[in-house]
Amino acid sequence: MTSTPRRPRSAPGAAGTPEKLWPPIREELAGIEPYGAPQLDVPVQLNVNENPYQPSAETVADIATSVGAAARTLNRYPDREFVDLRDGLAAYLRADVPKAQISAEQVWAANGSNEVMLQLLQAFGGPGRTAISFAPTYSMYPEYARDTNTEWVVGHRESDFAIDLEKARALVEETRPHVVLLPSPNNPTGTALPPEEVTALCEAVGDGGIVVVDEAYGEFRRTGVPSALELLERHRNLVVTRTMSKAFAGAGLRLGYLAAHPAICDAIRVVRLPYHLSAVTQAAASAALRHAPELLGYVASLREERDSLVEWLRAEGLEVADSDANFVLFGRYADRHAVWQGLLDRGVLIRETGPEGWLRVSVGTPGEMDAFKQALTDVNGARA
Repeated sequence: MTSTPRRPRSAPGAAGTPEKLWPPIREELAGIEPYGAPQLDVPVQLNVNENPYQPSAETVADIATSVGAAARTLNRYPDREFVDLRDGLAAYLRADVPKAQISAEQVWAANGSNEVMLQLLQAFGGPGRTAISFAPTYSMYPEYARDTNTEWVVGHRESDFAIDLEKARALVEETRPHVVLLPSPNNPTGTALPPEEVTALCEAVGDGGIVVVDEAYGEFRRTGVPSALELLERHRNLVVTRTMSKAFAGAGLRLGYLAAHPAICDAIRVVRLPYHLSAVTQAAASAALRHAPELLGYVASLREERDSLVEWLRAEGLEVADSDANFVLFGRYADRHAVWQGLLDRGVLIRETGPEGWLRVSVGTPGEMDAFKQALTDVNGARA
């Protein structure tokens, strides 16, 4: 379960003075619960959008060998520029999106795309600066802004979870943001952004800020849905982030990365911690990249499973958002928590997130999806 921190205790003050909190945490952080989805030991876990398929024995052996070699050098600091890893990531992106001829100097990486985002806010946000996004969206974005003392402004998506471009332009004109965060596919809705909307927002923001397209689920996009990586050459203020946590089946690896103009990568170097990527992480990630075809081999079947799930949920009379990710948002329920709990009681864990009345389920193996469908049928039947 998500841990609940103890609220800082009041420490006695001098007579007539207000009591102070202990420990002396920043006031705006007092009593806030840390981010995190429930971690429960249940048979079917479909709540954090992981790839349900483990790496092969061959891939595991290569990672183990590579990490073993790195372990022999742990008395030395790692390559703080992680040159080999950036070469490998750039080669992968060129293969995934041939229209985007990305070089290693355009790539940066960190401990998960969460740290990549935090570094972007450290470099381009901060006191007196503004970041915006459009809700519903990834719940960590306002936390990145909070942690970097960046003003957070949120616009809103339409009923179909699309972004109204004219409203978005108006918000940009009003706030003059330094950072625009645009997940595509969006989390928690799965909605992808058309490239013309990315272009329009890059042009509206101009050189006064950066536009970050978060493609954590980019490999799962449907055929014909382009990647924002294709637009990098046209917009020097565009940043596209990716991760190895999802399609690469590397949630435990914690390796996120971005592609952008080299000057943006140089700016991040100013705020990164020294040697932030360990030798072990670099070795494991480079080994995983060597096995990209195998690790990504289940992406097509997961897409098919997702599309089949969307059809099934709609046939059950539920509202379902179109998805280009490895999860599906569905509803609407007057009491979504009761549905979530009913599924959990039947050994199936999904996510209670998104707009009120909606639930999100990750796409798992065929067996896991059968278990989810049966459990949801039972829950809906019991509530009818």
